[in-house]
Amino acid sequence: MPEGDTVFFTCHRLNEALAGKELVRGELRHPRLSTMDLAGRVVSEVRPVGKHLLIRFEHGRTLHHHLRMDGSWHLYRPGGRWRRPGHQARAVLATAEQVAVGFSLHDMRWIPTDRESALVGHLGPDLLAPDWGPEHVAEALRRLTADPDREIGEALLDQRIMAGVGNLYKTEVCFLLGRTPWTPVAQIDAEKAVRLSHELLLRNAWRPEQATTKSLRHGDEHWVFHRRTCLRCGTTVRRSRQGKPPEDRITYHCPRCQT
Repeated sequence: MPEGDTVFFTCHRLNEALAGKELVRGELRHPRLSTMDLAGRVVSEVRPVGKHLLIRFEHGRTLHHHLRMDGSWHLYRPGGRWRRPGHQARAVLATAEQVAVGFSLHDMRWIPTDRESALVGHLGPDLLAPDWGPEHVAEALRRLTADPDREIGEALLDQRIMAGVGNLYKTEVCFLLGRTPWTPVAQIDAEKAVRLSHELLLRNAWRPEQATTKSLRHGDEHWVFHRRTCLRCGTTVRRSRQGKPPEDRITYHCPRCQT
């Protein structure tokens, strides 16, 4: 599933392409919205909230959706050949200069903008909120420590605690904390966990590459995620599953660096 930084970067590119412009084509290929035609409407902004995408239009309407595991947005010049099959397209939003095609989009809703909270109000503080500050940190910390017996790996993935962390950042935050993903929240530095989650996402928010080691050199981007050996000490990385099916996720840790 795309991490919060991927959603942020996607929204940034869509905002640059669509914001302030009138659509000359606006198709929604979704069972609930297939009869809608958005041509003639003006996009006001495209904004991420955690892993949710909000395309806001003038006159108070919002197209909400989620990428989940396989969703993506592509930008093309008019008449350009799509890089994914047409039957996977769920939204086609075109201006005179660019065509934005959303493939395999999920949970699509057309709602009044002032009712967005009904779909994203349950989320914890958005780690990439432009006004991120001490009050966000305090709220994230409160939510994270509310269940001290919960495994830190599962807590980091809970979007109701902090919005934006996915499996990659969960794995790497746990590594940088020096704890395995199965460590109870009570036994980790919760404030450091919040800070690392914010810092790692923000570091990669303005680019497609994702690195947690400050290196973009191929093979050195991550400490243990998707690696055979730990980048720090060379120990064989252990690959396991965490959580109860069907919500369990693959996780990685170094048995030497993480206690």
